[in-house]
Amino acid sequence: MNCSQSDAARQQRLVHSRAEQTDVSGFFDVLTGPRLLQEVEELLPAHRERVFPPTETLALFMAQALSADGSCQQVVNDAIVQRIVAGRPRNSSRTAAYCKARMRLQETMISTLACRVGGMLGEDAVDWWRWRGRRIRLVDGTTMTLADTEANQAEYPQPASQRQGLGFPILRAVALLCLSSGAVLDTATGPCKGKGGDEQTLLRALLDHLAPDDVLLGDAFFPTYFLLCELQRRGVDGLFEQHGARKRSTDFRRGKRLGPRDHLIVWDKPKKPDWMAQAEYDQVPQTLTVREFRAANKIMVTTFLCPKQTSKAVLKALYKQRWNVELDLRNIKTTLGMERLRCKTPAMALKELWVYLLAYNLIRLLMAQAALLADQIPRQLSFKHAVQVWVCWQQRGGGHEDASSLHALLLLIAEPRVGLRPGRIEPRVRKRRPKQYPLMTKPRAAAREDVRLHGHPKKQR
Repeated sequence: MNCSQSDAARQQRLVHSRAEQTDVSGFFDVLTGPRLLQEVEELLPAHRERVFPPTETLALFMAQALSADGSCQQVVNDAIVQRIVAGRPRNSSRTAAYCKARMRLQETMISTLACRVGGMLGEDAVDWWRWRGRRIRLVDGTTMTLADTEANQAEYPQPASQRQGLGFPILRAVALLCLSSGAVLDTATGPCKGKGGDEQTLLRALLDHLAPDDVLLGDAFFPTYFLLCELQRRGVDGLFEQHGARKRSTDFRRGKRLGPRDHLIVWDKPKKPDWMAQAEYDQVPQTLTVREFRAANKIMVTTFLCPKQTSKAVLKALYKQRWNVELDLRNIKTTLGMERLRCKTPAMALKELWVYLLAYNLIRLLMAQAALLADQIPRQLSFKHAVQVWVCWQQRGGGHEDASSLHALLLLIAEPRVGLRPGRIEPRVRKRRPKQYPLMTKPRAAAREDVRLHGHPKKQR
C-alpha cells in the first residue's frame, strides 16, 4: 500500500469513528423535521386544507428547482407517483392546482426561511473554519434573465441597446455569503436599468447582517468612501480591490509609508450623493484613513491599518479567498439552474429565486455536517456531488431510514474532495461551439410571418 492509499484509509477510519459519535438523526431533524417545519408554520398565513398545502408546495417547489427538467408537469407527475406508491388517492395530472398553490406561497415566508437556514450555518461555524477566529463575509453581484413577458419587462427592463422583442428582462442580485460554509446570508434584488439597481445600493440593504469583528471581502465595485466609513462605524473590517477611478490616482509616494508599495492615505469626504439624506451625510467624518497596497498586479484598499498585525502577505492570501463567491454563485446559477428564472410575473420570479436560495442553503447544511464528520472544511467538498446524492436520496424515499443510513448518506457526501483554489484565474470563454443558427433580429411573431410567406432561408455554407 502506497502513501496516498494509507492516508485515504486513515481518513476513512477517522470519518467512521466520528460518524459513530455524531447525532446524525438530530441533524436531519434540523433539515427536514421539527425545527425548520416549525419555522415554516410560524410564517404560514391562515389556510385551509388543499391538495397541495403550503409545506408540501414549498417542498415540491424546491424539488422543481433541483430537478434537471424544471417543469411544473414533472413535479406534479412525481407527486402523483409518490401518492400511488404510498397507497393514497392520486390527484389530477393537470398543473393548475400546483401553480395556484405556488402563487399562494408568500415571498416573505420563503426568503425568511432561506435567511434563517443561512444564518444557522453562518453563526454555528466552528472556530477552525474561520480566519483568525473572525467570520469572513463575501459580497458580489450577479444577474439573471427572466421570462420575456410584459409584466417582467415592466419591472426588470432589458438593456436599451437591445431591440424590443429580442432581449429578456434582467434582474440584478447582490448576495452576502459566509466564506466558511458557503451559505447565502441574504440577497437584495433590483432592476439592472434605472435607479436603485446598482450593486452599491443593493449592498446597503444587506449591511445589517454584518456584526462587529466581521470581515467583508469584495471586488472593485464596492470600496467607496461612504461604505468604508459605514464599515468602520459598525466595527467591521473590509478588504477590496481598489476602484478603477481611484486606482489611476494612487501614488505610493504620498501618505505614510508602511513598506514597498504599501502606505496609509487620507481620503477627503466627497460631495453628497443623491441617494443620501443630508442628516446622514452630516454624520459622515470629513476624512477617512485607509491602507492601500499593491499585490499580484492589483491595488488593494483595506481598513486593516496595522502592518504588524496584518501584513501585506496575509491580506493578499486572504483576498484570494474572494474567488469562492464566484464559485458559489456559479453553483447557484449553473448547477442548480437559477441563471434563467422561468416564472412569468415579477412576484413569482422573486419567489422562484428565493426557493433556489433555500434549496442551496439546505444543501450547504448537509455539506457542513458531512465536513464535520470528515474533519474537513465545507469548501473541500463538492457541491454538485452533494446535490446529486441528495436528489437520489429524495427520489428513493430518503428521510425515513434509520441512523446508520443517514450516516452512510453523509459519508457519501464527504467522500470526493475538491482542491482549495485561492486566487484561481479562468478565461471567460467557451470551447464548445453553439449550433449554426443565426441570431434572432426581429420579434418572433414577425419572424414566423416571414417564414410563412417566404419559407426558411437557405443554409449558408
